[in-house]
Formats: sequence, structure tokens, C-alpha cells
Amino acid sequence: MSDSKPKTGWLHKASPASFSHSDAHLHKTLGVKDMLALGVGTIVSTAIFTLPGIVAANHAGPAVAISFVIAAIVSGLAAFAYAEFASALPFAGSAYSWANVVFGEVFGWIAGWALLAEYFIAVAFVASGWSANFKLFLASHNLVLPPALAGSFAAGNGGVIDISALFAVLIVTVLLWRGTNSTARVENILVIGKVLVILIFIGVGLTAIHPGNYVPFIPENKPGTTFGGWQGIVAGASQIFLAYIGFDSIAANSAEAKDPKRTMPRGIIGSLVVATILFVTVALVLVGMFHYSKYENNAAPAAWALLQSGHGFTSNLLSVVALVGMFTAIIGMMLAGSRLLYAFGRDGLLPSFLGDVNGKGLPNNALLVLSIIAILVGSVFSFTELAGLISAGTLIAFIIVSFGIYALRPREGKDIQEPGFKMPFYPVLPALAALGSGFIFFNLDNQAKLYAFGWFVIGLIIYAVYGARHSNLSK
Repeated sequence: MSDSKPKTGWLHKASPASFSHSDAHLHKTLGVKDMLALGVGTIVSTAIFTLPGIVAANHAGPAVAISFVIAAIVSGLAAFAYAEFASALPFAGSAYSWANVVFGEVFGWIAGWALLAEYFIAVAFVASGWSANFKLFLASHNLVLPPALAGSFAAGNGGVIDISALFAVLIVTVLLWRGTNSTARVENILVIGKVLVILIFIGVGLTAIHPGNYVPFIPENKPGTTFGGWQGIVAGASQIFLAYIGFDSIAANSAEAKDPKRTMPRGIIGSLVVATILFVTVALVLVGMFHYSKYENNAAPAAWALLQSGHGFTSNLLSVVALVGMFTAIIGMMLAGSRLLYAFGRDGLLPSFLGDVNGKGLPNNALLVLSIIAILVGSVFSFTELAGLISAGTLIAFIIVSFGIYALRPREGKDIQEPGFKMPFYPVLPALAALGSGFIFFNLDNQAKLYAFGWFVIGLIIYAVYGARHSNLSK
């Protein structure tokens, strides 16, 4: 029981009971099917319609399917750790709150700050992908947006603001403002529609495959680059990793789950399995339809491939459903990000107004701040830069959560409730999960690691100047 007592200094540990009390006003409305829809909707998002082509062209060639499998294995190991934590400590804020309980406040801040970067960037990334597909759909009907409204100023080409991406974020903000219950119903419907159109793409795409496009399956490595060979596959897995982070968005909403011991493990692991099958299949079909080099700098390769292979109607159908379905990913990321900001405000590490809720128990102040920052991030970074940046923060959180199992397990059944799921092959698997995440992190491009370093420096300054002084735990 001694582990539950707060310590002095920056190693203050939060009491699980205090988080349970703080989150009591959040309504428990989400069941297993809601969590599955949230996870699949977030994981199978912009990435499935964009990353297979981009990664194939830039890194792995047809072996992009292997990159997806490697990323899935590493994500799956981390997902086991997430499932145990979410079942034992079903609090808003996921890795932030968990690390706060088992390691202390400063580690919680580091994990949470890492995830915050993920959510800010991921919302902008998905909205940017939505915009790319929307513009392709308009172009197929001979409609073109004015250059000033067609892209952010960061992308050049005369752009001032990406009005389509802005529209997507605003629509989801309004939807979430109404509450998680109504949002879950919309999410479930959209996910079903999106999975159906993915299956249609696979079926139609199989009729347009040219086996020669798979040869060589693993292109030779170009010396001094991350294209081809094992280097290309690993570099591809590092970039693809962002596609699998949706299960974290499930964990972030565990305080609003019904029967979290049962709901959280099934939602986290189930959504990852479904997503992996869809990702690998789509990747294999896509690189079989056209030579991987054709997908370079193409943010909507699936719709493009259908259009170029003479399936105009299916391409338009895919574009429409993709446009609607991508909202599921924006919903998942904004829902999770707003709950994380709420948790920071709840605990005094960021201004307390972020921890306020309205009459319906919704943290809408945090939602509004997240929306504004995501729009600004999308204006500063290009689509490809956003793709590389998301993974860095997530991987740091995965490492902390994986090692956190060693601190969690001895306290289960004591001051922490027994979870409904336990990570198998303890104590080996948590170490493998942490090492796998570390391996992917060190294979990110240098720009992503540099931005991640800068983000953490800013975070530590904020904690030292504001968080440590205003923390409820230190008081």
C-alpha cells in the first residue's frame, strides 16, 4: 500500500481514488461496439487511403505490406500494455494518468505531453488527407478551388488556407460539442460505411492487378537513402506507425466506458486486429494495380488508381465514402485529445479552465482549444511533414506505458483494482514492447526526431514554470 502514498518533489504519485473521484461526472455511455467503432474508425482513416501509396513510392515498394505487418506487431505489443492499464485504471487521459499513478507526476507529464503532440498533429493530418481526397473528387468533376483556398501557406503553390481541412475540423467540433452518445451513433454508422467501401475497393482492385508490379517485391536499397531493402521496409514501418495509433484514442476515453474491465481490452485489441487485416490487403492491391513509383506525392492514391484503371464510378464512390468515413478518424482524435487536455486542466498542470465541464459533463473548453491549435498546426506543416511527426510522440508514450506494466502489476488487487485483462508472457512481453517502440523511434527521419526533441524541451519548460507550481498533486 505504500506505493499509493504521494511522494514529495517531482516524483509525486497520484492516487487512483483521486482520479476516479475527479472523473465521476463524465457519463459512462460507451460500450464494446462503440469502442470498436472508435478504434477502427480512427485507425482505418486517412492512412488507409494515403499511406500505402506514399510509403511504397518513398521507401518500400511492394514490400510496403511487410512494413504494415512490422508496424502492427510493434503496435500490438504496446496495445497489450494499453489494454491492461485501461482495464485497471479507466481514467481520462490514458498514458498521462497511468504514468502519474505508477511513476509520478513528471513521467505522467512527459507521456501526456508526447500524446498531446500526437493529437494536435493527427487531427491536422487527417483533415489534410480529407482535403486532398475532396479536391481530387472535385477535379474529377472539373471543379477546382481557388489556389488561395486550396492549401495552407506551408505547402506553397499560392495557398493561404486549406478551407476544406478547416471545414472538416469545424464539422467534427460541432458534433462533439453535442456529446459522446450522439457522436458514438454517428461514428458506428460511418465506420460500417467505410469498411464496406474498402471491401469494394479490394474487390474491384483485384480485377486490375498486374502481377509484374510486384517484381521485385523488395527493391534493392539505393545507397545513402531509405528506399529499398531492409532499410526501406523499416523506414516505411516507422512512417506507417502513425496509422495504428487509434487504439490510444480508445484508452483516452476509458473514463466514459461502460464496464471498462470488459470493454477496454476488447475495443483496443479487436480494433487493431481488424485494422491490420484491412491495411495489408489494401496495400497489396494498390501496389498491384500500378507500379509503386506512380504514387509518389499522391495524397489520394486509392481513388487515383481506380480512376486511372477505368473505374470512374467506383473511384467517385470511394472518394465520397472516404470523405465521409475520414470524419471517424477526426472524431476519434479530437475526442481523445480533448480528454487529455481536460485531464491536464483537471490536475492543474495547464490552466484550470481546460478541466471545466459544461452542464452535460462535457469538457468543451478543452475541445475548443484543441480545434484551434489543430487548425494552426495544419497551416504551418505540409501533409508529408505531418505524417512523419505524429509517430514520434506516440512512440515515447508507448515506451513509458510498456515499462509501466512492471510498476502496475505488483499493485493490482491492492490499491489498484484487478484488471479484466493482463498482458501475456510477463515479464518478457513488456520489455519487447518497449524495445520495439524504441527501435521504430530511432528509425524515424531526423526531422521528426528534431521536432520531437524541441517539443519535449518546450514541455519541460512549461512544467517547470507552470505545471509544477499549480499542480493539484503538489498542493
